[in-house]
Amino acid sequence: MPKQFWLNLPVKDLNQSKAFFSELGFTFHPRHLNSEDMAGLVIGEAKVMVMLFPEATFKKFTGQEVADTALGTEVLLSIDAQSKEEVDELVEKAVKAGATAYSKPKEQDGWMYGAGFVDLDGHRWNVLYMDMSKMPKA
Repeated sequence: MPKQFWLNLPVKDLNQSKAFFSELGFTFHPRHLNSEDMAGLVIGEAKVMVMLFPEATFKKFTGQEVADTALGTEVLLSIDAQSKEEVDELVEKAVKAGATAYSKPKEQDGWMYGAGFVDLDGHRWNVLYMDMSKMPKA
């Protein structure tokens, strides 16, 4: 059975991406701090790792071209927030750091509040606060 899970994302400029995610308050795994070839973005209490690789390195792993994020979405990365205010703050920080908001903060289905941004490389991030006490019962 697998012990870890991580995602791999291609980036155009690793140092710019590291600076961008640092401005959002994310941390990086110490194993890769001095690497010019990869960065391990650590997300959440489960410490899911999002590995950032220069596009050339990513192409070697996949044996394919990198998807053109201007033409389509290859993945939607969703992260939770502890409050509506945290959703607003994170998206605001992302935009100030160079991202583009693709979805302004709004209520959804009476129990979710969310917004989204596109990072420097066109990857889409969805930020959600979910009030589980209002979640519809199945």
